[in-house]
Amino acid sequence: MQRTALAFGLAGLLGLAACGQNDMERGAVGATIAGLGAVATGNNLATVGAAAAVGAAAGALCDDAGVCH
Repeated sequence: MQRTALAFGLAGLLGLAACGQNDMERGAVGATIAGLGAVATGNNLATVGAAAAVGAAAGALCDDAGVCH
């Protein structure tokens, strides 16, 4: 239960990926938050890497999708 709450809390922080000034900053924040979320939920290294890659893409592309500015 505690890991689930932590995972949802970290997922909520994913919105902070929009706080960067450019795509690289938003990508770095997205990768960090997604990677930490995967670590906090006890996933293996491959899953953490995949989560970080998805988080980086989501952070870098959020302005192109109109989600962040």
